[in-house]
Amino acid sequence: MTQSIAIRRDIHRPLLLDLFCCAGGAATGYRRAGFDVVGVDIRPRPNYPFTFHQGDALQYLAALIVSGEITRFSFVHTSPPCQAGCALTVGTNRSRGWGGTHVDLVPPTRELLDASGLPYVIEQPNGRAEIRKDLTLCGEQFRLGVLRHRNFELGRWTVAQPTHVPHRGRVRGWRHGEFFDGPYVAAYGNGGGKPTVPELQTAMGITWTDVREELTEAIPPAYSQWIGTAFLAQSRVGVAA
Repeated sequence: MTQSIAIRRDIHRPLLLDLFCCAGGAATGYRRAGFDVVGVDIRPRPNYPFTFHQGDALQYLAALIVSGEITRFSFVHTSPPCQAGCALTVGTNRSRGWGGTHVDLVPPTRELLDASGLPYVIEQPNGRAEIRKDLTLCGEQFRLGVLRHRNFELGRWTVAQPTHVPHRGRVRGWRHGEFFDGPYVAAYGNGGGKPTVPELQTAMGITWTDVREELTEAIPPAYSQWIGTAFLAQSRVGVAA
């Protein structure tokens, strides 16, 4: 069963469920778009800026469906852990014998989302073949200091793909013993010319956490604000399913 949690919300705002929420990069964008947000993550997330429940995200969603409480929500955003197939980690995992240590949570997430009856998003980085790339967003589309390409599978709604804006240069950092400068920072890992925490915060548009791991795992709020605004615009004219 889900635990009863007090939800800080405005009754005039639709309620969004943010699963595998980390520190709230996606949540902040959705809030700016017009949602109230409830986040769920298996780890404690004291920096999460909205109503938060610590627990297994899929168990929480399943309990909401069984109890009927899922009807409180209008939309679900999910960012299942991606290490099983992320392009940045697959080679490392294989070379270090880590290839079998990560479980692919995308299929069970999709199954529950379909059972929820709600419109939804499944977000993953490049390198994941398990989701439909209904939408791809890049930091340059929002003039951010990161590229951070992210793919989104859209369930029970659609939106047109915006134009992928040409990149202005390279990602700053060391590559094969050579340092390259550029207008973007690498929002992953540590060392190798990676940015400082303040540089990451500025590049991502995230100010409420200074934990490097949370910053490197986050979706820039500009992405989810764009998605949330597009969904709400459709909902208001009765287009979204």
